[in-house]
Amino acid sequence: MNPSRRQFFHRASGLLSAAALAEQVIAQTSSASATGLPTRVLGRTGQRVSILCLGGWHIGTVKDKKEAFRIMHHAVANGLTFFDNAWDYHNGYAEELMGEALAQDGYRQKVFLMTKNCERDYAGSMKNLEDSLRRLRTDRLDLWQFHEMVYDNDPDWVFEKGGIRAALEAQKAGKVRFIGFTGHKDPLIHLKMLGKPHPWDAAQMPINVMDAHFRSFQKEVVPVCLKKNVGVIGMKGLAGGYPEGRLLAKMNLSVEECFRYCLSLPVATQVVGITTMAQLEQDLRIARNFQPMSQSERNALVARVKDEAGDGRHELFKSSKQFDGVHHRRQHGFDLS
Repeated sequence: MNPSRRQFFHRASGLLSAAALAEQVIAQTSSASATGLPTRVLGRTGQRVSILCLGGWHIGTVKDKKEAFRIMHHAVANGLTFFDNAWDYHNGYAEELMGEALAQDGYRQKVFLMTKNCERDYAGSMKNLEDSLRRLRTDRLDLWQFHEMVYDNDPDWVFEKGGIRAALEAQKAGKVRFIGFTGHKDPLIHLKMLGKPHPWDAAQMPINVMDAHFRSFQKEVVPVCLKKNVGVIGMKGLAGGYPEGRLLAKMNLSVEECFRYCLSLPVATQVVGITTMAQLEQDLRIARNFQPMSQSERNALVARVKDEAGDGRHELFKSSKQFDGVHHRRQHGFDLS
């Protein structure tokens, strides 16, 4: 595409409403026939990724290493090829486990691999990067995200302490392809990151039916991401209740309803916690058979949970430090007791 045409389309996309941009994301969903699972484009990266992403924290809880390998390999074989992780998950074990699995039989070349940097400064970020590359047994990360933007000064620290400089140097060196950030606490912190002078490739955030009523990322952050062409990565699709099923039992919701709702929003992919083959098969089936909910279906589901969603009791990760990582609480000087 020549520069004038590119500029025209960029200007035109800037004039589109958030609703129209959301429809574009949904319309980009590919058929599962060629790839095993449907795919969507991850924002400005232009990369197609599976609409489900395998969560690194959960796979790190599988006690039998061979079973964890079997789950990951089966996921890839069936088109679930976006893998999530973080430097601090299980003190590095989650990355080591995933790295060992992906080192077998060329699996690393078949996945879009994302992990997260837990530091804010330059030196710490560079150390996190080298640790993650070593543990994951790879020479490059497809996506490297600043983890847990959950305190109000985190966005400032990333830029003031040199974390973003480390990420840009890593990208220039070919060790990182794309750069993003994550967080689960407050939409205002995400908006602060999106307002920083950097064209983020991706932003990860809670996306679930309860979120529609309490500190709503889908209402406040997703439209900004769409306008800035930042790929949206959803997480906590069961509002933190999976695999315990707290939300499912309390609200008489099914896993399929919850994930179908998430995937009917303009997310590129939804991170799911998988700890057994049965959960994997269930999630693969949901994704393979995915059909977007109509607006009326989404409205009905949102209305159904309104009474319990509005005070955030099912999303305590937004209002308490209970779900903040130990590393980040220590980083900010909070009591760990």
